[in-house]
Amino acid sequence: MKSFILVVIALTFIGCTDAAKGKISAYGGTATVVCYSGERLIYSGESTGKVSNSAESDGYYFIDKADNKLKEVSGNCVITYNTY
Repeated sequence: MKSFILVVIALTFIGCTDAAKGKISAYGGTATVVCYSGERLIYSGESTGKVSNSAESDGYYFIDKADNKLKEVSGNCVITYNTY
């Protein structure tokens, strides 16, 4: 049974793109979030865990590692997942 599960997992990863594999390996990990308004930096920080987005919004929300508070950001944001 264990061999069967390992084969299924291996076949799943073979069919995945690099982006899909990266998303799976980064799930639940920390991320660096940098947001801009035009060319101006308006936010830069790191999350304590997963960065989420809401279906009703164009923004993202997460717990900020610096102050342990919930942050909600919107705009041109670059999210880089840390896959140590």
